[in-house]
Amino acid sequence: MVKIRPKTKKIIEGNPVAFATVGNNKPYVIGTAYCRVVEKNKILITDNFMNSTIKNILENNNVALVAWDNKWNGVQIIGKAKYYKKGKWLDFVKNIEENNGMPSKGAILIKINKIIESK
Repeated sequence: MVKIRPKTKKIIEGNPVAFATVGNNKPYVIGTAYCRVVEKNKILITDNFMNSTIKNILENNNVALVAWDNKWNGVQIIGKAKYYKKGKWLDFVKNIEENNGMPSKGAILIKINKIIESK
């Protein structure tokens, strides 16, 4: 099982993240924030305004994330996404302080298959 190291967790949770999906056999990427490492191999992202991203995940759950800090320490994550419109993961994102006042329509849970870290 792939595990997120503390340094990688800090990069993911402390910086904007590029989030890539595939829809109609075409890549689609957005910037997002407020990602949380919720287990050693899982990341949770809030759906506040992700219409195309969610449509893509429901068609093809293969996703990728890229994040880096201001010293160019970076990480690429490859995984499978699952979308939640109710339950504990939605409750979790609704309680993230940064989501206060945001719609928090859903939660995207990413199970990590591969992590590539910069040196």
